Formats: sequence, C-alpha cells, structure tokens
Amino acid sequence: MDVFSRTFLPAAAEAGVTIPTVSRHLPIIRRCIDPDDTTVLVSRCYRPEAPMAGEFMMVLTHRRLVVTQETKVFHRLRLHLNAHLRHLSNVTWNPDVNHSAVEVTATAVDGVRERFRLRLAEPAAVPHCAELLQHVFRPARATVAIAA
Repeated sequence: MDVFSRTFLPAAAEAGVTIPTVSRHLPIIRRCIDPDDTTVLVSRCYRPEAPMAGEFMMVLTHRRLVVTQETKVFHRLRLHLNAHLRHLSNVTWNPDVNHSAVEVTATAVDGVRERFRLRLAEPAAVPHCAELLQHVFRPARATVAIAA
C-alpha cells in the first residue's frame, strides 16, 4: 500500500466522509495525486456562492489541492480543481466554530478565486482543521542559530 492510500482513508474517516462517498470520488482523486504524497485533510464542502452546484470533496496533501464535484441532479462526478500548492496564491481560511465549518479561499493559477466552505462533524474539529491548514500553507520557519 502506498503512502497516499495509507493516509487518505484515515483522514476521510476522521472527517466523517462515508465509504460510499469515498469510493465514488477516489478514482478521480487517485489520478491527480502522486502515490508518495501524504494526505493532510479530507472534507466534504460546498461553494457558498453556488449552492445548487452540488457537493464537493476536498483533498489536501503536502503538495496538491484536489476538489471533486458531484452534481445535484444526476450525481455525476467531475474534477473541479487540481492545483499544486505553489500555484495557489492568497490562501486564507476563516474558522467558524458556531457552524462547525471553515471557509477556505484561494486564487488558482488561472486567476479564478475559489471559495469553499468545509463541513466539519463537530465544533471541536474546527481548530484542528485550522491547524492543518496552517501547517500546510504557512509552515513554521526554521530558525538558524548564529554562533558567536
């Protein structure tokens, strides 16, 4: 079993994503992510500006952000976003403990501003999700000690 497989399923279970949902989205996600990439976050989400667009599933690894979409009426799956993290700019997130959600926005390489609202299982998961996003998008800088 590769690194992606070993880390994706526990991350999906932690997010409360059901096995049938994972099974439907996984073939598309698998084509986008390298086998040696570690999954950091999996979450169901939606686009606040397009509520009728259907359900989305976000997968964040140390290298990529992949978002798949399942349409509301016909339940068709398609790839919505597949971006290397270095191709994303102005990434922000706003935790909302009252609604058990985190809103994530980023500008893709084509200039389109993407906005997703992650649905979390419980309010206690909001700070953990924010920490994961902080870890990936704003890693702590290593401090160099200068010898005198």
